[in-house]
Amino acid sequence: MKSNIRSNWSHAILVCRKCSRKQAKRGADFGSRKGGLAKALKNELAAQGVVTGKGRKAGLGIVEVPCLDICPKRGVVLVDTRTPDQWRIIGPDADLGDLARDLAESGGS
Repeated sequence: MKSNIRSNWSHAILVCRKCSRKQAKRGADFGSRKGGLAKALKNELAAQGVVTGKGRKAGLGIVEVPCLDICPKRGVVLVDTRTPDQWRIIGPDADLGDLARDLAESGGS
């Protein structure tokens, strides 16, 4: 059994699953029919050509995680692992194109 598995990720984006579900119930789809913010971000990054590949072979990982205990009323909590001290709250009216470009840049936010 392997103890280490290689990944092509330069960094990871953590998206709160609970916030995403709450926003989906309110009708905020973030441009994706199903799947919430994480899926919409994956689709946007793929459309921009930033992420090529799936899973651990992608250049950037987008992972839904359990509740991050912030729970904004109208938003989804997102954490970029390059800047773990700066968490973001993404509203349902956010421009995913701009967000994807910000997250894909090498310097973070």
